Amino acid sequence: MRLSRLPLLSLSVGISGVALVMACGGGEAEAPPAQPVGISPVRSDAAAPAPERVSIDPKIIDERVRPCDDFYQFACGRWMKETKIPDDQAAWDRSFDVISENNEKLLREILVRDGSSPPSNEAYSKQLGDYYAACMDEKGIEAAGDKSLSSQLAKVAAVKDANTFAHVIASLHGTGQRALFAFTSEQDFADATQVIGTVQQGGLGMPDRDYYLKDDPKSKSIRDKYEAHIGEMLRLAGETPEAAKAGARTVLRLEIELAKASMTKVDLRDPHKVYHRLELAGLKKLAPDFEWDAYLKAVGFAQVTAINVAQPEFFKAVGQVAKGLRAGGKNLVDWRTYLKWHILHSDAAMLPARFVDEDFKFRSALTGAPKLLPRWKRCVRATDGAMGEALAQPFVKTRLGAQGKGEALELIGGIETAMKGSLERLSWMDDATRKKALEKLMAINNKIAYPDVWRNYDGLEVQRDSYFDNALRARAFEVKRQLSKIGKPVDKKEWQMTPPEVNAYYDPSLNEMVFPAGILAYPFFASDAVPALNYGAIGMVMGHELTHGFDDEGREFDASGNLKEWWSPTVGKEFDRRAACVVSQFDGYVAVDDLHVNGKLTLGENIADLGGIKLAYAAFENMKKGKEIPKGAHAYTAEQEFFLSYAQSWCGNIRPEMLRLQVTTNPHAPSKFRVNGPLSNFTEFASAFACREGSPMSRTGDKRCEIW
Repeated sequence: MRLSRLPLLSLSVGISGVALVMACGGGEAEAPPAQPVGISPVRSDAAAPAPERVSIDPKIIDERVRPCDDFYQFACGRWMKETKIPDDQAAWDRSFDVISENNEKLLREILVRDGSSPPSNEAYSKQLGDYYAACMDEKGIEAAGDKSLSSQLAKVAAVKDANTFAHVIASLHGTGQRALFAFTSEQDFADATQVIGTVQQGGLGMPDRDYYLKDDPKSKSIRDKYEAHIGEMLRLAGETPEAAKAGARTVLRLEIELAKASMTKVDLRDPHKVYHRLELAGLKKLAPDFEWDAYLKAVGFAQVTAINVAQPEFFKAVGQVAKGLRAGGKNLVDWRTYLKWHILHSDAAMLPARFVDEDFKFRSALTGAPKLLPRWKRCVRATDGAMGEALAQPFVKTRLGAQGKGEALELIGGIETAMKGSLERLSWMDDATRKKALEKLMAINNKIAYPDVWRNYDGLEVQRDSYFDNALRARAFEVKRQLSKIGKPVDKKEWQMTPPEVNAYYDPSLNEMVFPAGILAYPFFASDAVPALNYGAIGMVMGHELTHGFDDEGREFDASGNLKEWWSPTVGKEFDRRAACVVSQFDGYVAVDDLHVNGKLTLGENIADLGGIKLAYAAFENMKKGKEIPKGAHAYTAEQEFFLSYAQSWCGNIRPEMLRLQVTTNPHAPSKFRVNGPLSNFTEFASAFACREGSPMSRTGDKRCEIW
């Protein structure tokens, strides 16, 4: 996720958001799969024998609950009661996690095979096998101790002025760390054919600025635990207990100042607020005391001048940091401590167990998961993060055939036809805006299952004897790949998720939807499923991603991916009025304790859910016109089966700590509200279950929200 631009508008939520948010804040996740997995739940739907025609599972419905009171509880109640969250998980759900569990088992088989002698003849099989084997070599990692870490920490000792500070920041950025800020590439918002550089806020070790600035008891408690965690990591790295405690206080103080200069999660969603193409010259004026020329030279891209400064106020603060370093003395000592901490924070996963365990201790305080993931799962994810498209090639050969890919494309076609019909009938949109909207719809590019062209990993050195060094080289390889895009034509064939991921996304700058092979599995999708299941589950996913092109963020971009106003003022105001209804609805939901869902933070995803279910249902109705369609072996109608399929694909349990973290940082609402929220606005749902107007699942009057 790139903080300066619209984030990838993806589907999934859960602890994956923790890894991603923490990486964006300054730490690096061990690997970035879409969802974590763990021990199988009490009932593993994916492992159960499939009926002749796959459909909903009536056994997990809680019929003691009336569907018009709480449809999520009705559809998922028995599953939630009978399914225990595994000890190594912060949350567990029936779709993302169960599918991911199976996917990761297959990836493990591939990696174990590739680690044998001789390896398979798949592309990069030896490198994959060696990377995984090095990660699994706990004895070797313990024996190496902090030898590799010491070479990283030695860089910090070299900081003696603003110039050497810039060099060290560049060195850390070159191996994928986000100390102080981040530098990467992105499509130019104003000209989507160009790739430019971008500098973005960063440098925080906790998930979000609010963790530093809120004064409620829970926030204060987390800050105290974070400070203790920093101190313990510094002690493990060789500091005396007294020096470690003092260093922790220093790091927290510096990060609080960075947090004050950082934009909020809500503001980061506004593309106009994160696009300021000031170029290198403008960046130098904004933060003149930071040695930008020295930084760019040290990071290996001295020629870059086209730069978006995503958060100008933050980079004024960066300039003040550099100005303070010119004075020397205590400022130098403090920032050396900060840099040392961020190396430890970023590299903990590759270090001996004492660092891994301490790192997990703090993450557990955030998520509530009491147990660390088993080593093999961490190593599968690390390998996927390093060489994802190499690992994906043998995976996709077993997961999705030509028939499944063809059926998925047919479903997308039906969803797009439904959107076309919706746009043509929309009463509040004038003809000029409608024409532009239809142009954008027709220009959307769809990617299914896996890339047409696989990524090249030539030149990435992988050795079997050092996981730490392999990880640094892999991160440096990816940083160089990203920065090398600057000044080159946009590669429209590139994927930003690996095929095994259980997720999907829409990219506004590319105007494309991407559905990896990983998500095209039951309960989202099955080739032998009744139509209601596929339309209600994966069909809703497709409608969700399509609607992202027309949500409060996506609508700001035209058919070519440019940030450009194409709405007439009257229609734009009407959209904003309708969007405000959605904000108000979700603001009213209490997620945990006294913490409400943030309607503005989750607005884009809520609009996408609302549009997604409407488009999927319209496509379902279009498909079954004049047909006698099969349904599952249960008493529900095809229409009820559709809505149950939607809800049951979101069945999940989540720990209170993780729920609090999600509501604070994640642009997706909790699963319960992603089901009940959209459906309570949908008259077709009310009709299917005979819900009276004004019942909890049938909003009426000005409380009923509708956009697309």
